[in-house]
Amino acid sequence: MELILWRHAEAEDGFPDAARKLTDRGLDQAQKMAKWLNSRLPADTLVIASPALRTQQTAMALGCDFVTHDEIAPGASADSILAAADWPYAQGAVIVVGHQPTLGEVANLLIPHVPEGLGFKKGAVWWFSSQDKENPSGPKLQTVIYPEMV
Repeated sequence: MELILWRHAEAEDGFPDAARKLTDRGLDQAQKMAKWLNSRLPADTLVIASPALRTQQTAMALGCDFVTHDEIAPGASADSILAAADWPYAQGAVIVVGHQPTLGEVANLLIPHVPEGLGFKKGAVWWFSSQDKENPSGPKLQTVIYPEMV
């Protein structure tokens, strides 16, 4: 299984939090990362997004269908993210478009020797894989990439 954690791109400040839109810079970040991802993703990739507008806009940049999961909204737990993605049992690849600090918490669970408080830059992708469904404690970090790198 491939698990791709994608933090939403740069968003406007404001209230209510769920209605915050991507900035022009954020739209550009999302497009750059989507282009990079689309050139590498298997055709059957499942894309899951938080219901927040900024994550929806980030996911839309991929140009494919995606599923909205309320349980990965801002404030969700790392366990909720892993459950929504069916880690490590899902077939193929799953992209989760979500939020900090939860995505950092997921990365901390998957890479237990990383210092606490691991952060994701806006628009960043962390790509994990698990070859052994019976040993989910053995995931591999394949890549970390930021919009400025593509």
